[in-house]
Amino acid sequence: MDKNDGEARGHSMWDILKVYVPITLLVIAGFVVAWQFVDPAPPKTITIATGSPDGAYSASARAYQKVLAEAGLTVKIRHTAGSVENLQLLNDSKSGVDVAFVQGGVGDPFSAPELMSLASVFLEPLWVFVRAEAAPERLNGLRGKRLAIGPAGSGTRVLARTLLVANGIDTENSTFLPISGNDAARALEAGEADAAFFVNARVSETMNRLLRNPQIRVLNFVRAEAYKSTFSYLTRVGVPEGALALDANIPAKPMSLIAPTATLVAREDLHPAIVDLILGATAKVHQAGNLFSPVGMFPSPNYVDFPLSDDARRYFKSGPTFLRRVLPFWAAVMVERLLIMLVPLITIMIPLMKIAPPAYRWGVRRKIFRWYKELRELEAELYAEDTPAKRAELARRLDDIQRQVGHVHVPLSYAESLYHLRLHIGFVRQLVGSGASF
Repeated sequence: MDKNDGEARGHSMWDILKVYVPITLLVIAGFVVAWQFVDPAPPKTITIATGSPDGAYSASARAYQKVLAEAGLTVKIRHTAGSVENLQLLNDSKSGVDVAFVQGGVGDPFSAPELMSLASVFLEPLWVFVRAEAAPERLNGLRGKRLAIGPAGSGTRVLARTLLVANGIDTENSTFLPISGNDAARALEAGEADAAFFVNARVSETMNRLLRNPQIRVLNFVRAEAYKSTFSYLTRVGVPEGALALDANIPAKPMSLIAPTATLVAREDLHPAIVDLILGATAKVHQAGNLFSPVGMFPSPNYVDFPLSDDARRYFKSGPTFLRRVLPFWAAVMVERLLIMLVPLITIMIPLMKIAPPAYRWGVRRKIFRWYKELRELEAELYAEDTPAKRAELARRLDDIQRQVGHVHVPLSYAESLYHLRLHIGFVRQLVGSGASF
């Protein structure tokens, strides 16, 4: 390859770079802009705040843990005093808690606007066990008694105090004991408490022991509909005869309980992909129903105190995205993130790639066509002043043009246009009549 061929190729490459380098820079800028709208990758680990280790919240969290482990998500369980503490942990961004179980009626959405509901997951009836020898028919009959309503920070305590105050019972006329679970059951059995409150979605071993104790009975909420009307977060739950223990026929006749709803609450910055995973897990765990919830009732977007998150609303309306249905979770998330970047990039690249070839052609032809302006002006000057001196000046200018055009390098596909230019220079030279050779 001789020197001239090397120079020609160098100039051709420079022409290409002048067009495609700006396009490449625009695409990179588009990539940077698109990246700003891509959610970070979802975390590999989340923490769920529950309640006591033997409660329904913890049992549900353990079930989620198994389901989510199949998708590659590690779930840490944090045992707490209950719903009140769970909300405190969620409100503290440094607590490390991402999701928490919260009992219906405990949370105040106006005081914590940064929290959102993911779903309600099950009903958790209120059980009030009383001493059989002085068992009242209604809650208002507990005035003046010793009442185990749960420790501070528990949802049981919040619900019990709300209902007791509504019945005219408070710390001025009754004794509230801050105990729950086995401690409350033992106090009731020993006669150290007159009533014990439990909020539980399942009959625990402790509750089963109390149900079978002839000296203890569970209060029948004969005014369940009144409570439901007064407190919107409560639902009436019917318990058929013998449903709690067929062998002992407990209860001996149909009875009513009242129940708030357990909900999953999270901070608003919880990753959307994690919301989908959690809701998928709740469907597997709770859709089958139980004694108090019919099949398919939960998970539900209803019965929540905090506003439902946008991601949860989309999930309940449409289910998981197509990619998350057909691909493993992490693969689907990666593809979705790439698509968010690719869509605007393709939108930018398609018009740019259409513009690039015409821009390149225009850049090459501009090297040639710019000389036609000078030839036209030179010819016009000849017609305006046709003298020997003028012709000599024009001839010198044509020589300059000829030399400069000789240094113009274009790709071979445009050589025809370059040689046409040289022919036209010769044509103008003939008009000038300088006698110079072509």
